[in-house]
Amino acid sequence: MNAHIDTKTLGKSTFVTTLAWVFIVLSGLATLMSIAQNIMIQTMFNDSDFSGAVATQSPDVPAAASFMASHFKLFFASFLLLSTATLISSIGLLKRRNWARWVFIALMGLGIAWNVGGLILQAVMFSSLPIPPVTPQDPVPFQSMFIGIMVFSAVFAIGFSVLFGWIIKRLVSQPIAAEFEG
Repeated sequence: MNAHIDTKTLGKSTFVTTLAWVFIVLSGLATLMSIAQNIMIQTMFNDSDFSGAVATQSPDVPAAASFMASHFKLFFASFLLLSTATLISSIGLLKRRNWARWVFIALMGLGIAWNVGGLILQAVMFSSLPIPPVTPQDPVPFQSMFIGIMVFSAVFAIGFSVLFGWIIKRLVSQPIAAEFEG
């Protein structure tokens, strides 16, 4: 009996199997990490004094940063929901469930929107921060550091957006879609 089974004879592409396993591992780890973070957030930061201190808005703090600080529990809970949804849809991809393919495509689209939105939010927040003047004690201008951070972030965001777009393109292609029929 031949121990090697060709995946093409079973109608299963290596692309979907590899994609599913990569995201099962990544989203599984992210889900475990997120569970731990949510336990920590709910137990350590459940004090009303802490919530009131975070919600206090300073005129120097950008509105987006103030909103994120006052709703940080929601962000951690959302990450748990997102990583769990990715884990479930990745397992569904491995089992060739069509609903999982569509959920995974939607998650990749959300990832693209998240990257673009993150770049816009970063630009808004950096532009609203006061930049201290250059002094002899601090010869490195903060402007250069901010530009370096934005360029680095843009390269990663564009790279991941292109990767997610390519994954979407592959998942909606006819040969891949045919794997999920019946």
